[in-house]
Amino acid sequence: MIKRRHLIQLSAAVLAGQSLGLRAEAMRASPEGLTPIQRAIPSSGELLPVMGMGTSRTFDTEGDAQSLAALQAVMQAFFAGGGTVIDSSPMYGNAESRVGDVLRAMPEQPKLFAATKVWTTGRQQGIAQMEESARRMNVERFDLIAVHNLQDWQTHLDTLKTWKAEGKVRYIGITTSHGRDHEEFLKVMRSEPIDFAQFSYNIEDRTAEKELLPVAAGQGIATMINRPYQRGALFSRSRGKELPSLAAELDCTSWGQFYLKFILGHPAVTSIIPATASVNHMTDNMLANYGAVPTEQQRADMIAIFEML
Repeated sequence: MIKRRHLIQLSAAVLAGQSLGLRAEAMRASPEGLTPIQRAIPSSGELLPVMGMGTSRTFDTEGDAQSLAALQAVMQAFFAGGGTVIDSSPMYGNAESRVGDVLRAMPEQPKLFAATKVWTTGRQQGIAQMEESARRMNVERFDLIAVHNLQDWQTHLDTLKTWKAEGKVRYIGITTSHGRDHEEFLKVMRSEPIDFAQFSYNIEDRTAEKELLPVAAGQGIATMINRPYQRGALFSRSRGKELPSLAAELDCTSWGQFYLKFILGHPAVTSIIPATASVNHMTDNMLANYGAVPTEQQRADMIAIFEML
């Protein structure tokens, strides 16, 4: 178990790396040589750091120098903390373009697991959109493309299965933004050869525990978790409240880390993608990718603590 002193040192190293503009690999090293918690993609065995980065709302900015500088600092904090998974979508306005702008400005390309979605109707429209996403994000080949909110999913999955066989994309999947269409979603999970399923899950909204997470585990599907903070609503419950003693056992130094550790404590969770435009919040998020993982009993205790807030 990582001592609190080590987490403070890691946080300081991350922030120092941002200000000095060091390479991502150099920033990733911590004083104690800590390594991120990783989970395997079931279909391949490839390991991913559990903590990823979402871009909904937060990266939908104009391409002016000020906003780009702010997003560059956020992304540096992400890579500094050992992150690799960046998820975006054409649905998120300018987000894909801003990710690409920041990546192009980096003197050395960091290790990246690039994920986006297809969100349109029609085969040719889907192909054109995915090709445009690659240009916008500055990605030669996506690691993951998922059908967003199941829109025209039969058509797009047919294209994506062909692309995967041809090596144009590494993994394919489906997403839902806020838990809608679960029956159709479960049907696709049970019947199609997808690698990833993305959906919402957090300490307050645990609906995914009923079927989505068990089906993913049973079908060998990696999971990508969105809305881990319930769009920030969780912090309204814990704001100003002292962290419980259990937090120290789990190497958590903030409520944000506490909420993220609850999610990654579920064995069927592969990746979590909180979105933020704050360097401090990103640094805090990435610290949850280190240290102890909650046991089943500790997760039950975390729920009890949360429900008493």
